[in-house]
Amino acid sequence: MPIVVLVGTLDTKGEEYGWVRDRLRERGVGTLLVDAGIVGPPRVEPDVPRDVVARAAGSDVARLARDGDRGAAVTVMARGAARVVTELHEAGRLHAVLAVGGSGGTSIATRAMRELPLGVPKLMVSSMAAGDVSPYVGSTDIAMLYSIVDIAGVNRVSRPVLANAADAAAGMAQGYAAAVRAERSVEFAAGDRPLVAASMAGVTTPGVDAARARLTELGYEVLVFHASGTGGRSLEELAGRGLFAGVLDLTLCEIADDALGGILTAGPDRLTAAGRAGLPQVVAPGALDMIKFGPMDTVPERFRDRGPRVHNPSISVVRTTVEEAAELGRRVAAKLCGATGPTTLYLPLQGLSTLGCPGGPYHEPTLDQALFGALREGLRGSAVEVVEVDTHLNDPEFGRGAAERLHAAVIGG
Repeated sequence: MPIVVLVGTLDTKGEEYGWVRDRLRERGVGTLLVDAGIVGPPRVEPDVPRDVVARAAGSDVARLARDGDRGAAVTVMARGAARVVTELHEAGRLHAVLAVGGSGGTSIATRAMRELPLGVPKLMVSSMAAGDVSPYVGSTDIAMLYSIVDIAGVNRVSRPVLANAADAAAGMAQGYAAAVRAERSVEFAAGDRPLVAASMAGVTTPGVDAARARLTELGYEVLVFHASGTGGRSLEELAGRGLFAGVLDLTLCEIADDALGGILTAGPDRLTAAGRAGLPQVVAPGALDMIKFGPMDTVPERFRDRGPRVHNPSISVVRTTVEEAAELGRRVAAKLCGATGPTTLYLPLQGLSTLGCPGGPYHEPTLDQALFGALREGLRGSAVEVVEVDTHLNDPEFGRGAAERLHAAVIGG
């Protein structure tokens, strides 16, 4: 029978977990209830009690309760819950994870979920799900469902939300269990074709699509990551695990946002994991000609005189200046200089994006030359190969050429 593991603080959310557990059983799946609570007694009987969870983290539940430090207790129980669910999955006793909670319960449960492999169903019902969920999801495949009201009783609003969550988890568990029985892995696993990662945004899509098509012809499976902040973090994490044969990083706008105050940053470590792992990589400064913000009315005042443009209703962009372009060049060069594997910088001399191609509103060669000059200077004397191509990034020939460079590095390595 498929098993859904429920991870929660049963001292405060016992009623809700008992209701969800019963709904799951009605849907024909088994349940295991893991108690990550600390303060009061559990309001529903757990299958894995809290002292087991605390011991899994090398701690003691009585001491955690006595110390009265909620933050420390949440951290410890999250670590213990992660160990417990990992062991249940390895033992074949977990086919999905479902949790409900507020900020503390969400922190505990999603910490456990992030330890499970890609493809294992993970669903979090949370009062935090309508805001920034990146601290909870990270770079994993956690599904977040907004609870509308706080998780405080089963009522006319929370009941249908919890019912939908339980029904969804039951269906996912049944599908996952069937795949496991058929020895048909739904997790991230090695296949017949080597994997390549590629970064892409709307303004670099034509060039990256051409590269992806060429890599597919050459025998690769290409995973494309949207350069939206979270996409870049996912690329970095998976590259750091060594899961790719190579990385085709043709879209670096997340670095511009991190350096210049845009909203789609992937953090300061973007463009470092592949280099640390020694993976072959071909990099182009795609979309480094812009900074991304939210809707037009959210663009900071200091950028308003640059003529912000609407990218879509949720995203506005502004052009970088000469000084900003040079700073971005220095940052990218410094990151590439730290690479331990074969690395090529592939420069499109005629433009970096759909907006920056010839005829586009951001086609300003003087600004691009400031970027290129800083890149050349920063890479002088390094092992990074610099290839200059007299076309723009979205020319299909540019994409195909970048793909062939990466293929040569992979097979040469």
